[in-house]
Amino acid sequence: MKIEVFSDFTCPFCYIGKRELERAIDIAGYTGLVEIEYKAFQIGPDIPEVNAPSFYEALAKKYDVTLDEVKDMVEGIATRATEVGLHYDFAKMKTAHTEKAHRLAKWTQQFGKATAYTEALMAGYFKDGEDLNKDEFLLKVIAQLDLDREVAAGILASTDFSEELDKDRYEAQQLGVQSVPFFVFENRYGIKGAEPNEVFVRTLHQAAEIAGIQPTIMINGNGESACADGQCKL
Repeated sequence: MKIEVFSDFTCPFCYIGKRELERAIDIAGYTGLVEIEYKAFQIGPDIPEVNAPSFYEALAKKYDVTLDEVKDMVEGIATRATEVGLHYDFAKMKTAHTEKAHRLAKWTQQFGKATAYTEALMAGYFKDGEDLNKDEFLLKVIAQLDLDREVAAGILASTDFSEELDKDRYEAQQLGVQSVPFFVFENRYGIKGAEPNEVFVRTLHQAAEIAGIQPTIMINGNGESACADGQCKL
């Protein structure tokens, strides 16, 4: 089953949506039967690459409110994050220009490391306040994934994989994607936003029918209270 995920590393709902999708795949019994492809969607393409404002400052300017009002505004997001086992430290976060991070993500795909890369960047940003526009942090993640740090550094210093980002933007336009996260299942069903888990489970089952796959059986229990070969365990 193919699932395409349009997201940005600094989108708080994208991380929540990622968790909901992962939980749904496990609950619905499709572990190992799903191929996930991440598509780039920059929510802040105009964010400065240096001296970017903090998360709080950016929201305060955008909505013309005080910092205290911003802190009240994000309480709902923080609560939603805890529901899927995430803790957001908004006080540490800075906004970030994510073009370089997305280009490097395209490179990691060929090694099957895009999902792990995405998880590392989101965790670094939302939990530790890492700057996703800094080469130092991006290359640290690359090293942790056992990928070639020198090759990655060359990609960051170039415009490599820019065409792939342009293709993702074009696909988003064709699909009418205007906000993220946005999930496309088997090029047939879509989910917009970090919807409740049951929405993901239901959509997975619908997409599985198109893909012609069956969920695996989740086995619980140790089998002690059972009978086999004409004998029962007593």
